[in-house]
Formats: sequence, C-alpha cells, structure tokens
Amino acid sequence: MAQAEDSRVSVSSLWYKSRCSGKTLCCIAMLIYIHNCGVVPLQTRIVGGDNATAGDWPWQVSMHFNERHICGGTVINTQWVLTAAHCIISESTSRYLLYFGKQTQSGFNPHEVSRSVSQIIMHPDYNSTTFQNDIALMKLSSPITYTNYIRPVCLAAKSSIFHNGSECWATGWGRLSQNEPLVAHDILQEVQIPVVGNNLCSSFYSFINVTITCNMLCAGELGKGVCQGDSGGPVQCKQGSRWIQGGISSFGIPCAVGIPEVFSRVSEFQSWITGHLAGTNVSFIKIPKKKNKTC
Repeated sequence: MAQAEDSRVSVSSLWYKSRCSGKTLCCIAMLIYIHNCGVVPLQTRIVGGDNATAGDWPWQVSMHFNERHICGGTVINTQWVLTAAHCIISESTSRYLLYFGKQTQSGFNPHEVSRSVSQIIMHPDYNSTTFQNDIALMKLSSPITYTNYIRPVCLAAKSSIFHNGSECWATGWGRLSQNEPLVAHDILQEVQIPVVGNNLCSSFYSFINVTITCNMLCAGELGKGVCQGDSGGPVQCKQGSRWIQGGISSFGIPCAVGIPEVFSRVSEFQSWITGHLAGTNVSFIKIPKKKNKTC
C-alpha cells in the first residue's frame, strides 16, 4: 500500500432510515447500533503516517488461509465479515481463520482475537473473469465482542453516490509497491485515495476489455493505491464522525501506478447482504447525490 497523508474529508450529510417492527425497544436498539457503526473510539492517528496505529480501523479483518494472511475484510456485525468473492479460494471453512483487532502480522497483538469460519456465502453471480459481483460473506464460529479495537463499519446504502474526487481511505496488509515480494506487510497500512468517476476509470481498462460497471467503484492515483494482499479490504469515506465503507478491494492492473484500482460497490449489494443476514443488525447509511457523481 502506497504512502498516505492525513487529510480527512467529509463526503456529505448523514442520512439513514431504520426499519423496526414498531415496538419501542426494537427501535431504540436499532438506533443505538447505527450510532455505533463506523465510529473510532480512540483518536490515535499519526499525521503523515502510512503505518496505521492500533485502533484506527477497528473493523479491519485479516483473513488467514492455511495460517497465512491472504486477504482483508470488514466487521459488519458480531457474527459476519464482508470480503471479496475472489478471496474465497476454497469452500473448506476449516482452512480459514479470521483475526480482529490485529495490528501486525507478526509478534504479539494485545487486542487481537480470532475466530474460525462456520459458513461462507459467495455471490451466486460472481464472475472470476470480469470480477462482476466480487463480494462474499463469512459467518463466524462464535460472536465477537466489541471493544475499542473491534467495531463494525457502516455500509453505504442503496443509491449512495460517491463523488468524483472525494478523498477516501484504503487499508490493508498488502504489498507497498508493485515490485515488492508477494508477502503480507507486517504493519497494517493506510492510504488516502481519491474516488475516480466510472467513465474515466473505464478508459484505463478498455485496452484489456474490462468493463467498469455501476456495481464497481474506482479510486486511486499515481503512487497511492492498493496492492495484492489488500484484496477484500475496505475503501472507506468519512462522513461527520462516521466511516462508511463504499467498496471492497477487487482488482487493479497493476497497483498504484496511476491507474485507479477497482472495488465492488457495496451500496449495489444492500439487498443481497440483508437478504442473507435477516434477523441480524447491519447498518447502512445513504450518501446523497451532489455534483460530479461517479456512476
């Protein structure tokens, strides 16, 4: 992951709509949950640092397969993790282990907990050639407990608009450059990247016949982007005091060389996510339309 600078940009005003059964207790519980999503309890960010500080991104997940980090993911509630479908390299749940509150890939992490996986749900229309519908859900073997270092992220709701040029952040343990060996970086990395409109993004990928659809979100610029090992992780934009996940790291050719990376656009999959997670709390927040929309 390329070098980041600390500049927090508010995307737009907060909007959300909760659905309850009409019972007072239900509605109160839902509002409390929404209030907590995407909030970082600890204000620890180091200005100008590309190494994330413990607690900066409490929803960040490290996915291990056969005891090795392969992808990222995000906490969306106490029992489910959101990631990319291409990260699911085996349907055998016993070969995965998910880490929460993890800061470094080696050494002792005092706030870390881990869970095995009991269920994997890949989008049925995922296409490994075109990267369409590159999204998956992983159910934990047992619920996690929220702490200052483990929290859920807010998800962008249906019809959310990410504006061209908006500054968001990508996080992960991927390579720092295209020429670096394919091993996970030890310390969680963060990088600030601008959203790129889909029309412009399409022009970069037309030479390899890749179609950028409205199910995708593009972000990145020269020297700033995501690399292998960051896949499945989030691109998140700050809105007031909350972070909203707009995309799931999907693909890029290559990384951080001036061609935007492509993310699965979370807002386009709200119905699919809620359909599989019925009966559990997942917070969606809508980013309303302004000028310079991306899709």
